Amino acid sequence: MKLLLSLCIFAFALTLAGAPVPPPDKLLPADTVAVITVTDYQKAKRDWDKWALVRLWKDAAMKPFREKFMTKLKADLVEPLEREFGVKFADYKDLCQGQVTLAFTPSTAPDKKDSGFLLLVDTKDKASVLKTNLAALKQKWIDSGKVAKTDKIRDVEFTTLVFSSDDISKTVDKVLPSPKKDKAEEEPEEKKPAKKQEWIVGQSDSLLIVGSSVKDVEKILIRQSGGGVPALADHGPFAANYGTHFRDTPGYAWVNLKDIIASFSRKPQKAEQAGGSEEEEEPSPFDPSKMISVLGLGGLQSLSVSLKDSNEGSLAAFSIGAPESSRRGIARILSHDARDASPPPFVPADVVKFTRWRIDLAKTVTALEALITEINPMFPNVMKLLMENAGVDVRKNLFANLGDDVIAYEKKPKESTLVAMNEPPSLYLVSSPRAEQVAAAVKAISVAYSREPSRVKEREFLGRTVYSVSLPSPPREPGQPRIARPRALSFAASGSYVVFSMDTPLLEEYLRANEARPLRDTSGLAQAAEKVGGMGTGLFGFENQQESMRVLFEALKKDSASIDDLLSGSTLGKQLDTEEDKKFKDWFDLSLLPTFDQVSKYFGIAVWSGAVNSDGLTFRWFSPAPAVAK
Repeated sequence: MKLLLSLCIFAFALTLAGAPVPPPDKLLPADTVAVITVTDYQKAKRDWDKWALVRLWKDAAMKPFREKFMTKLKADLVEPLEREFGVKFADYKDLCQGQVTLAFTPSTAPDKKDSGFLLLVDTKDKASVLKTNLAALKQKWIDSGKVAKTDKIRDVEFTTLVFSSDDISKTVDKVLPSPKKDKAEEEPEEKKPAKKQEWIVGQSDSLLIVGSSVKDVEKILIRQSGGGVPALADHGPFAANYGTHFRDTPGYAWVNLKDIIASFSRKPQKAEQAGGSEEEEEPSPFDPSKMISVLGLGGLQSLSVSLKDSNEGSLAAFSIGAPESSRRGIARILSHDARDASPPPFVPADVVKFTRWRIDLAKTVTALEALITEINPMFPNVMKLLMENAGVDVRKNLFANLGDDVIAYEKKPKESTLVAMNEPPSLYLVSSPRAEQVAAAVKAISVAYSREPSRVKEREFLGRTVYSVSLPSPPREPGQPRIARPRALSFAASGSYVVFSMDTPLLEEYLRANEARPLRDTSGLAQAAEKVGGMGTGLFGFENQQESMRVLFEALKKDSASIDDLLSGSTLGKQLDTEEDKKFKDWFDLSLLPTFDQVSKYFGIAVWSGAVNSDGLTFRWFSPAPAVAK
């Protein structure tokens, strides 16, 4: 619920409108845990309005779907919240003129559970409107019977709005209810007591400040007046990201992973009982500090996300600060060298998605074994037993023969349904200097551990041995779409690769080595790749968004129950009673979507890459602007 409230706060602020004096890195305190900011809202909004997806949303063909969605959203969620809190969001619509910043600060509570937050909005020449609106908000709050306290922080008047977490949850729960349990299995749940919320709201010059802690608000006021409280810009990990990722971006997000992870590794303080003695705690078999150390999470410094726009397209960068000197565990295992990751000539141009990763698999397996052994010293014994029963020397015939190249690509689903989209025709290639030996080892392991060895078959196809392993249908939760057709994993050695696929015709197509036009010759691919650092970073991917979105549109239009299927496997879907919540499904009237041909002009291709350097891991994503958006 806290995360939902935080996102609602930031989303609401963005609907208002944000450029700062001073900027967020000079205004926020140095102990800021995380920040999301749009440094100049008006400039950013002009850029956003050029985005293909924004223009898609505003397209006349989307009008029936858009208007019904916005009408239902306003009636079911926005207006009830406005009535509950006595505020009209429309009154704040045009206030954002400079920066819009949402920041999280360290918790001051004894249990260290709930972090604080700060919302900053620079209204610039709309300061007088803000003053009027805040006065009206305070009066409406009091008139509705809620508690409002007025105090001064460094001679600036602030109002503390007091309310219960139930005030918001009861409105949200009406729209997004949790799934109902079977009465026979339902267990009475202990209702958690509502939490008292206190939001400090005020105005300093043109700056709207909303926060949960007086100390945090005071630091903002000190920084705004040029005081000596250390700023976020002075914080080492943030400063290292600013020059590289944030300097010329209209917006960015940054998370202090080092401090967050360190807080998890600290043992909680023992609570003292009334008599002065300490409450005894049962020893836990799980030691967070040891797990964090083994996984190498303690070496992570920060996480940053930035977005840049131009007439050429949109570029997003996602970076994890993990200095090479302190890199270990998962971060070291996933590191790869800068090598050619371009699409090989055998990857056809009609693929919808493509990924190539130049990682040394033999070294990765060895490092992964060592990591798991450190977590559980019994792992080598388990591995030894499994290998002895495999019917083949797994280390010699399989692990030692793995190469440094992993390729995956998928084609358009054979049907325009969400069920087919979940399992599109896909091919996976693993390089090996002795591919036949690896394929034979996988076959031997499949026979040894199959309940029915007869399910493992082999046949000849164009001079190559193709193995096939019948698989049971995966378990599905109630309400999820089921796949009725038989499932089988087919694989074969071909050249320096072992090729795997759940789609036998696609595997045979690859083995035929037909002369289809290669993906690498796709118009605009090479130019787009340059925007993400080229194809030589060791990790490169491609998506034909026009084809993938075509299938999605057709599936949603065709299947009246698509919204249930689309949400059923998601985190959101599991929190919703999609069977009975007709109100929520009314928001998404899929029958009102246009045909894809009406909006296809807004989609093109996208590329992405992953690079590793001495500072950490960086992933870049770029989507060239379609002609309609230029």
